[in-house]
Amino acid sequence: MLAQLLLSFSLFLLPLIFFAFIFTKTPNPHFTPPIKLPKSYPIVGSFFAVFANRSRRLQWLSDVLQISPAATFTLHRLFGQRQVFTANPAVVQHILKTKFHIYQKGDSFRSVFTDFLGDGIFNADGESWKFQRQVSSHEFTTKSLRKFVETVVDAELSERLVPILYTAASTCSVLDLQDVLQRFAFDNVCKIAFG
Repeated sequence: MLAQLLLSFSLFLLPLIFFAFIFTKTPNPHFTPPIKLPKSYPIVGSFFAVFANRSRRLQWLSDVLQISPAATFTLHRLFGQRQVFTANPAVVQHILKTKFHIYQKGDSFRSVFTDFLGDGIFNADGESWKFQRQVSSHEFTTKSLRKFVETVVDAELSERLVPILYTAASTCSVLDLQDVLQRFAFDNVCKIAFG
């Protein structure tokens, strides 16, 4: 009788211990919980999700884009401001080309980036953008772009790089060529892209 009681008690206790072990097991340090789209709250927006992922912000944004429908989501910021993130080429084309007039940059964007971007196509809205895009699309045909790049690189070579190399050679001074050539390449790219 005692043996049967112990057997039935152990048959009841073993599954209970098994489930307790499974559910109280220490979490795997390499396990990452599934990513969810950030929740938005009135006034603070998605601040809590952004704050919780502040140490891995770019990876978190990438993860959210991967699970979001159409690889696009809207991050609600403080006081009702919104920021749209996308990794969908069709959406990028829609925003930057097809329906550009709907997505205005606005005065706050222009005031922040005017010193860096000037009044060019990267900082323009509306009719100004349309005009600059038409002008630039004609300018950036293969032949004219090649000629423009050739002119910029030739000017950078003759006015900046060659004099630096000549001065260093004539004074027998040592140059960090990697730094000099990186600066040369960066200056060329900036002049070609921004004028």
